[in-house]
Amino acid sequence: MISDCMKNKITYIFSSGKNPKFVYYGINLLRQLIPSAFFRMRRKRKIANLIASRSDMDYIESRVNYYNKLNAPVQLPADAPVLADHKMPKKKKVYFFDSFEYTRWFPKELHWGYMPGDIIIVPDYPSIVKSRPLVTGDQRLSIDNTNSVVMKLEKDRHFVFVNDTKPFHEKMNRVIFRGKVKGKPSRRVLMQMYFNHPMCDLGDVTKHTDDPQEWQTAKMTLKEHLDFKFILSMEGNDVASNLKWVMSSNSIAVMPRPTCETWFMEGTLIPNYHYIEIKDDLSDLEERLNYYIEHEDEALEIIKHAHEYVAFFKDKQREDLINLLVLQKYFEKTGQLPG
Repeated sequence: MISDCMKNKITYIFSSGKNPKFVYYGINLLRQLIPSAFFRMRRKRKIANLIASRSDMDYIESRVNYYNKLNAPVQLPADAPVLADHKMPKKKKVYFFDSFEYTRWFPKELHWGYMPGDIIIVPDYPSIVKSRPLVTGDQRLSIDNTNSVVMKLEKDRHFVFVNDTKPFHEKMNRVIFRGKVKGKPSRRVLMQMYFNHPMCDLGDVTKHTDDPQEWQTAKMTLKEHLDFKFILSMEGNDVASNLKWVMSSNSIAVMPRPTCETWFMEGTLIPNYHYIEIKDDLSDLEERLNYYIEHEDEALEIIKHAHEYVAFFKDKQREDLINLLVLQKYFEKTGQLPG
């Protein structure tokens, strides 16, 4: 007999609304079978053809320069890794897959910096990262993150969008949060302040934790989240991974101003235009929710703007070209390819 717990897990796997991992891994494992030399020989023509097919190169160049802020020549350390050594690791395979999709187009003798994982520090020398800090310290002082060159990494988890057919006015006047709390101070503060609040449906999905038992709950599908007008997007190790799909829905993301960013360019989001901003100490959560319940016209404008923002990331050909140009600029500015 299958236990109820196991049934719930199986049901969640097939109805979570997230990208199926077996498809992602299957595609990327098959990608390893094609010799990289095939791509290296075609790189210049590939990029030239993609550029020739675009009418939005000004926009593309602006994003390339946003992710890669290297404006002056810089020399990498002599012991910086080479692309030839970029091979599938035992851990963090998704970072390898997502970077290799583009590094395979470049000469294998090129040097680079590469920091997989949830990165919230600036590397000592220019390096490819998934995430980078926007500010530092409690005072949110701006930080020079030029050495953090962003690529679209861990995209299978982060870049999920939904088709939400439920209009805003049919949703509950409440806010929902489901996420891991252990080791994430801002999420713990949220639970302590609002767990029993009537406008909040909060739950901790951490498996092994010393936090209060009453916080513990099962995961919810993305569709189940969409019954709520408001969805909290709380940063964890780095960015709030649910922000992309929340902004593609007819609900509204509620969060403090971001402290770090990824390929989604969280640093360009405008408070109360793309999402509802709350204070860092979360003290005005109820006030902000009530305001947008009472001012539905303004809430609908935020949803419209969020949809417009998300649409920029749905053109796969453009996303591929931007990734390639980010890497090309990296190798040019580090003096390894002609500019």
